[in-house]
Parts: sequence; C-alpha cells; structure tokens
Amino acid sequence: MRKVAAALRAPESRVAASITHQGLAARLWSIALGCATLYGGVPDLDARLLRWDADGSAPDDLFLTDVRSLPGDAPTLADVVLHGHLDPLAVALRARHNLAPGLLRGNAASALAGAARELDRWARRHGRTDVAGRARSLTAELLAHPLLTGAGNLDGIAFRRRSCCLYYRVPGGGVCGDCCFTRPPRSSPRAPSG
Repeated sequence: MRKVAAALRAPESRVAASITHQGLAARLWSIALGCATLYGGVPDLDARLLRWDADGSAPDDLFLTDVRSLPGDAPTLADVVLHGHLDPLAVALRARHNLAPGLLRGNAASALAGAARELDRWARRHGRTDVAGRARSLTAELLAHPLLTGAGNLDGIAFRRRSCCLYYRVPGGGVCGDCCFTRPPRSSPRAPSG
C-alpha cells in the first residue's frame, strides 16, 4: 500500500488503502471471471497458494505456487474471491484505515463489473457471444451475493456504484466512470464514502 500511496501521492492512507483494495479486487476478479467464462473452471486462489510481488508489474505480480482447478460457477467464484480474499481484506482495512463497508463493497463490485466489461468487449471482438453471455450471467449472479448486493446498479455491462473509491482525492484525480458522483465533491475532506 505504501507503494500505491507514493505512486499516487495519496493525501491520506485511507485513499491509498481504497485504491489498493480496488486494484487487487480487479486482479482477482479478472482471473476468476476470465477463467470461468472461457474455460468453465477457475484456479484455486487459496491464500496459501497465491503470491503477490508488490514490486512486480502486471501480470507477473500475482502467481500461484500450485494450480488446482475448481468449478466455474458463481458460488465457487464467490468463495474463491469474496470469502477467500476480499472479505478478510475488507475487515482488516476497515479496522486499520477507517474505510466504510459500502466503499469496500463498491470497490469489489466495481472491479467485478470492470472485469465483465473487458470480457464482453473481448468476446464481441472475437465473435464469442457465448463468452459474453456467460460473463454477464455470472456477474449478475455475483452482484446479487450478500457481500455485494446493493453496491450499485448493473444495466447490461454498464455499472453505476453507490459509493466512491476516493480516487478524486488523489492529486489530479477525478471520478471514475462508474462513480456515484458525476463530478468530484468539493465539500469536506472527509466526504461520505459509502
């Protein structure tokens, strides 16, 4: 997180924590959703098998010490990503950085929707409507999961979250394409975040 904070010149540790959380969520959802939609299975991303090299760059910063295949259904993806990584991480980040549960839920949902959008674009470019349909279906099912429900609205592949990741607080930042804000808030330094 210090690396993210330094790279973004984040004014608060909670901003860097939020952006780090969303970035890791995006990486995990991309792996899980991509494998599930393309191959019908997902690698076991158990924390005992997954390694992250904070000094590495994508895609080589995440790697598995052993590859085990799991079913590519929504309950398995929820177990692998939400229960296996994002929920425990959210508990730690809330305790240490005072991040709102809705913000973290929004980050996880936004990252999932972003992975689905990229898969949908890839599938359409390659004439794989089956992959696009499966990505949309899995995403809708996952967004209905209790850990993600209420995080935002999905319309096709467009997603609008109900919280903000705080990126607007980064120097030169702004609002993301799925942010609840249409322009950066100007009120207090601690605007509601979810």
